Amino acid sequence: MRAAAAVNPAVAAGVGRTALLVAAARAIETHRPDALARDPFAEHFVRAAPASAGWPVRPDQVPAGEADPLWGRLGRYFGLRTRVLDDHLLRAARQGVRQVVLLGAGLDCRAFRLDWPPGCVVHEVDTAGMLTFKQAVLDRVGAVPTARRRVLAADLRLDWSEALRAAGFDAAAPTAWLAEGLLLYLPAAAERRLVATVDRLSAPGSSLAYEVKPGVEAPRVRASPVYAAARQRAGIDLLSLFDGGPRPDTAGDLTARGWTVTARTPYDFTAVHGRGPRPEPDDALAANRWCFATRGEEVRGRGRSRPAEHGDDGAAAAARRR
Repeated sequence: MRAAAAVNPAVAAGVGRTALLVAAARAIETHRPDALARDPFAEHFVRAAPASAGWPVRPDQVPAGEADPLWGRLGRYFGLRTRVLDDHLLRAARQGVRQVVLLGAGLDCRAFRLDWPPGCVVHEVDTAGMLTFKQAVLDRVGAVPTARRRVLAADLRLDWSEALRAAGFDAAAPTAWLAEGLLLYLPAAAERRLVATVDRLSAPGSSLAYEVKPGVEAPRVRASPVYAAARQRAGIDLLSLFDGGPRPDTAGDLTARGWTVTARTPYDFTAVHGRGPRPEPDDALAANRWCFATRGEEVRGRGRSRPAEHGDDGAAAAARRR
């Protein structure tokens, strides 16, 4: 992987390095006998970057197993999140949506590993450096996309809408938008602009799935072993990367714009799948919310669609039981 390693400054530090963290977690999940999601490309990214070349990519390489706060607990979180958002996007595609936009795509390989219906187009938006590193690794392993794939180098803190249109995005068609592990790192003003842009570009029948961590965590939570392990063992200070300003009410904003929004905890989906992190004292994951928004109107040619934003029906039932 020397050719790929030579072009990886975008993943060496900062938010870019968190993409490698998620890739390592997906690689470990892939090799579990009861894997919730499988990503055969994830470990190649981890091994291609000097910053992560020594990280584990298989369960037997994690010294403390499930009890490890980084590769066990946080890794399970990323594995579960991957499965839930995979299901969300594929559900939208089954309901007739043929356009997907991955905002802050990072090392996400959904365009290669998911079984998309014919005619699907997957747009990946991220920085030029991230996309260059990603493509070098994918080329090395001979990856072939399972949908039409279009990549766009853009700074999501700025205006990216016209560049997306120029890349072939059709604002008249319903879109499944995904902002996985993105909004936590954006300044509040950039988050508001991104949501306004998504709203402006979304035809009836569109959906948006995103992850947020509302508010500022208490000091005892910020001292969590999850944050400490990420900092000490992976060189990633998540707390310093999270934007420290007051967070916008994105769910309220979308609701005011006519969307229907549902928020779930990760533990709702742990209950559904029987795998994933569980609550613990001073929990670094407790504040996280996975949100699903939809305009709820019909997808052309398919009649009225069921809202794709509500996540797994079992999660809704579990939430009611809780």
